[in-house]
Amino acid sequence: MKREFTAIIEKRGDWYIGYVEEISGVNTQGKTIEEVRENLREALKLIMETNKSLVEKELRGKTEIIREPIVIS
Repeated sequence: MKREFTAIIEKRGDWYIGYVEEISGVNTQGKTIEEVRENLREALKLIMETNKSLVEKELRGKTEIIREPIVIS
Protein backbone atom coordinates (compact mmCIF):
# COMPACT_ATOMS: atom_id res chain seq x y z
CA MET A 1 0.00 0.00 0.00
CA LYS A 2 1.42 3.33 -1.04
CA ARG A 3 1.01 6.24 1.37
CA GLU A 4 1.98 9.87 1.00
CA PHE A 5 3.32 12.16 3.72
CA THR A 6 4.72 15.69 3.79
CA ALA A 7 8.45 16.20 4.35
CA ILE A 8 9.59 19.56 5.68
CA ILE A 9 13.30 20.28 5.03
CA GLU A 10 15.13 23.35 6.33
CA LYS A 11 18.70 24.56 5.89
CA ARG A 12 20.38 25.20 9.26
CA GLY A 13 23.98 26.28 8.98
CA ASP A 14 25.92 23.58 7.14
CA TRP A 15 23.18 20.97 7.69
CA TYR A 16 19.68 20.25 6.47
CA ILE A 17 17.10 19.11 8.99
CA GLY A 18 13.90 17.38 8.07
CA TYR A 19 10.74 16.05 9.62
CA VAL A 20 7.44 14.53 8.56
CA GLU A 21 4.62 16.97 9.14
CA GLU A 22 1.92 14.38 9.84
CA ILE A 23 3.75 12.09 12.29
CA SER A 24 5.49 13.28 15.42
CA GLY A 25 8.95 11.83 16.01
CA VAL A 26 9.95 11.32 12.39
CA ASN A 27 12.90 13.68 12.03
CA THR A 28 16.49 13.59 10.85
CA GLN A 29 19.39 15.61 9.52
CA GLY A 30 21.91 15.36 6.72
CA LYS A 31 24.57 17.20 4.75
CA THR A 32 22.45 17.17 1.57
CA ILE A 33 18.75 17.40 0.81
CA GLU A 34 18.82 13.93 -0.76
CA GLU A 35 20.44 12.49 2.37
CA VAL A 36 17.64 14.01 4.47
CA ARG A 37 14.98 12.62 2.11
CA GLU A 38 16.44 9.13 2.31
CA ASN A 39 16.84 9.36 6.10
CA LEU A 40 13.21 10.50 6.43
CA ARG A 41 11.98 7.53 4.39
CA GLU A 42 13.92 5.16 6.62
CA ALA A 43 12.82 6.87 9.85
CA LEU A 44 9.18 6.87 8.73
CA LYS A 45 9.28 3.16 7.90
CA LEU A 46 10.85 2.37 11.27
CA ILE A 47 8.31 4.44 13.23
CA MET A 48 5.39 2.84 11.34
CA GLU A 49 6.75 -0.68 11.88
CA THR A 50 7.42 -0.02 15.56
CA ASN A 51 3.97 1.49 16.16
CA LYS A 52 2.31 -1.50 14.46
CA SER A 53 4.36 -3.93 16.52
CA LEU A 54 3.47 -2.14 19.77
CA VAL A 55 -0.23 -2.18 18.92
CA GLU A 56 -0.13 -5.87 18.01
CA LYS A 57 1.56 -6.63 21.33
CA GLU A 58 -1.07 -4.57 23.19
CA LEU A 59 -3.95 -6.38 21.42
CA ARG A 60 -2.59 -9.89 21.92
CA GLY A 61 -5.13 -11.99 23.79
CA LYS A 62 -7.99 -9.52 23.40
CA THR A 63 -11.00 -11.12 21.74
CA GLU A 64 -13.29 -8.21 20.89
CA ILE A 65 -11.50 -5.70 18.72
CA ILE A 66 -12.40 -4.01 15.47
CA ARG A 67 -9.67 -3.33 12.94
CA GLU A 68 -10.70 -1.34 9.88
CA PRO A 69 -9.26 1.18 7.44
CA ILE A 70 -9.94 4.85 8.05
CA VAL A 71 -9.72 7.37 5.22
CA ILE A 72 -9.37 11.13 5.54
CA SER A 73 -8.97 13.80 2.94
